[in-house]
Amino acid sequence: MACLPGPFLCGALIGFAWLSGLAVEVKVPTEPLSTPVGHTAELTCSYSTSVGDNFALEWSFVQPGKPISSSRPILYYTSGQLYPTGSKAERASLLQNPPTGGVATLKLADVRSSDTGTYLCQVNNPPDFYTNGLGLINLTVLVPPSRPVCSQSGQIVVGGSAALGCSSAEGAPKPVYNWVHLGSSPTPAPGSMVQDEVSGQLILTNLSMTSSGTYRCVATNQMGSASCELTLDVTNPSKGRVAGTLVGVLLGILLLSVAVFCLLRFHKDRKRKPKETYGGNDLREDAVAPGISEQTSLRADASPGLLERSPSASTVTTTKSRLPMSV
Repeated sequence: MACLPGPFLCGALIGFAWLSGLAVEVKVPTEPLSTPVGHTAELTCSYSTSVGDNFALEWSFVQPGKPISSSRPILYYTSGQLYPTGSKAERASLLQNPPTGGVATLKLADVRSSDTGTYLCQVNNPPDFYTNGLGLINLTVLVPPSRPVCSQSGQIVVGGSAALGCSSAEGAPKPVYNWVHLGSSPTPAPGSMVQDEVSGQLILTNLSMTSSGTYRCVATNQMGSASCELTLDVTNPSKGRVAGTLVGVLLGILLLSVAVFCLLRFHKDRKRKPKETYGGNDLREDAVAPGISEQTSLRADASPGLLERSPSASTVTTTKSRLPMSV
């Protein structure tokens, strides 16, 4: 706490408070604390002061990256009673209860990744106004890497480049990543395979057909490891063009064969077709005019130049009398 009267007077007041037993001194570890997930963490805090009627202890928590002023209480002790509070109330307790013997260590059971952060041990013992009864402890909950997610991007063709990604959603401390090309494959050319162990990215350049295969990414930290795999299939565009040309040639040959077959079939059917017959409305040079009998036409053809007999000479008509006969 700031001392307003001046440095010399402040020093005298602090010395007087210490000698009179009113000063509070809190001691906590200077090194960060690490505890595996699921275990119980003990956050050591001790103090020295004369415990009076106004003695109070408070433990609070602040998430990483946030100011101390945004801390939230975990538990506090005052007037001889212990009061756990907040989201950690069911898992928080004191190593020594009541904490009046100079030990204010906090026990936090079944720690999880959300428990990572800064813990504040604060002891108040009015009328001590000249010392800072506050200690800070940084806790890291150790978590093994979760199963990473593998991904790929880029032009996966011969001569192209590819970027393989690998990332775990959980893991404390932050895992490192290592890529391995599975199976028997030739050693890549220098500089054609570069990986970043921190980001988990693998860069492949000047791809060849031998670059195809299965790649495994392993995420590792001091708590364990996890892995994922992906298959890289490098294609050759030139082979695709050759295959396309071959398919086009075969298709052309097929169409030509169909056309030749149809043409031969057409000529064959035309040879088998019977002679044409004239319809009733067709005109012919040797056709008989209407009204002339076929017999007359034949006589005319057989005896040209001869006169035809009169119909009256060749035909005898007999008429019956309609008059009555008399005897």
